[in-house]
Amino acid sequence: MNLDPDQLSSYANTFLKVLIDYSPKLISAFIILFAGLYIIRLINRFIRRIMVKRNLDPTLTKFLADILLWVLRIILFVSFISKLGIETSSFVAILGAMGLAVGLSLQGSLSNFAGGMLIILFKPFKVGHTIEAQGVIGTVNEIQIFVTKLITANNQTIFIPNGSLSNGNIINYSLQRIRRADLTIAISYDTDIKKAREMITAVLKNNPKVLETPAAEVSVKNLTDSAIQIAVRPWATNEDFWGVYADTLENCKQAFDTAGIIIQPYVKESSKKNNTESNEIE
Repeated sequence: MNLDPDQLSSYANTFLKVLIDYSPKLISAFIILFAGLYIIRLINRFIRRIMVKRNLDPTLTKFLADILLWVLRIILFVSFISKLGIETSSFVAILGAMGLAVGLSLQGSLSNFAGGMLIILFKPFKVGHTIEAQGVIGTVNEIQIFVTKLITANNQTIFIPNGSLSNGNIINYSLQRIRRADLTIAISYDTDIKKAREMITAVLKNNPKVLETPAAEVSVKNLTDSAIQIAVRPWATNEDFWGVYADTLENCKQAFDTAGIIIQPYVKESSKKNNTESNEIE
């Protein structure tokens, strides 16, 4: 299409007129945009500093600061396009519809999100704690918004969804400073119970990692058909727990071998009952 110089001049003049008329809105909109981004950055830093001074959890601090950042950015963007003269009511309605659709399609994720918020707020455990939940035991490595990351004793990484984690039972082994080991040693009926108890007590007293307070407990737990079950319950710090657990078993075995005491196989009553019922059925 060929345009003569008069038409080109007319279009150019029209464009310049529109640009001149629209330039105040354009300039003011970009001023609002850049000033708003700068103010949002200052507000975000200020809020983070306040939460750090109040000793809030680092994960919660980062999460709340990020939410505030994006909320302020959305408000700024709506103000920016409104200043440009673009109708915002339809835009806000579209955002609301999109939010509803995303919420319905991500119900499981929202459950995990809510669970993460509950964990961060109520703190049933922290990073570094050893917990048992959802059938696994591990040390908490990271608490994220949707999942919690555990490291097991054999260095495996397990991700547990926060929704199921917050709604289930959680055993926190690190919340208390000390912990009791619950051991069971089965001896034959020919053994002198008093002598066996004295030997176990001596083993515990000779172990410097076993705490004197609370005092360790050595008592008869049960009398089964084949053995006398002795309950051995020493206390130790969380750091020494597994060492005390293993040392108690090893040292008791060595002491019993020296004294000629026979340790019987430990059979749970439930297992014995199941075996008896199976024999009766046969």
